[in-house]
Amino acid sequence: MGRIAAGQGGNTAGQGANTAGRGGSGQGGGIAEQAERLHALIQDSESIVFFGGAGVSTESGIPDFRSESGLYNAKSKYGRSPEEIISRSFFDASPEIFYEYYKENLIYPDARPNKAHIALAGLEASGRLKAVVTQNIDGLHQLAGSRKVFELHGSVLRNICLGCGARYGLEYILDPENCVDGSGRKGAAPWCKSCGGMVKPDVVLYEEALDPKVMEGAADAIRAADMLIVGGSSLVVYPAAGFINYFRGRHLALINKSGTSYDGRAELVIREAIGEVLGLLPV
Repeated sequence: MGRIAAGQGGNTAGQGANTAGRGGSGQGGGIAEQAERLHALIQDSESIVFFGGAGVSTESGIPDFRSESGLYNAKSKYGRSPEEIISRSFFDASPEIFYEYYKENLIYPDARPNKAHIALAGLEASGRLKAVVTQNIDGLHQLAGSRKVFELHGSVLRNICLGCGARYGLEYILDPENCVDGSGRKGAAPWCKSCGGMVKPDVVLYEEALDPKVMEGAADAIRAADMLIVGGSSLVVYPAAGFINYFRGRHLALINKSGTSYDGRAELVIREAIGEVLGLLPV
């Protein structure tokens, strides 16, 4: 798989740039009219990929830890930024603090799929949506029924023992009985019942590389798509955001509450909540 370059995909994705530039944010009309425009592009496409960011999950009640409030809470309680706490070096040095923060801020077992997740699963069932590429780690796309999901940053639902490779689900690391070390001390970090090793979430921490197989699958899907829908992402977190540059198709649609640096390359820009927009699409 080739290296992601910021300049890739510019010519093709730029086909709709003039249209987007004339329309500005939302390109005029109410949310229902904009959803109709999106639906028209979907009907004109046969191989669609959805690329989603944190905004997809926030509509299920999962806050973005990189938000202003998330940054404040981490600084006030731990004296560190979220990026530092959920880095690999911090995990290795201070697993107890890591897990305390991780369980409080990144795990929401009661969260359920919202209208965006459900609409995407329906679009996949119709045969038009070929894949979901997500930066989120909550597993809500699969819970909604999506089958082909590339999780760029892993999943909180999977956990791996660093000692023997044993795999565990989310329930295991949340059970206090599994968070007792070899000396009998209770804490937040889970330990392997097979070898006693430390259990690590199967999520990509800061300082870690993305899984090459997941990257390749996501890039291939986007490269083969004739329509790319980007939703709930400001497209500032790299390398994940760079995947949009693999797109060579006809229709690029961006749905996000705030603007992105890619708006000028899109055929359709909608400045609304992703769930509200996708929820208006015909079933």
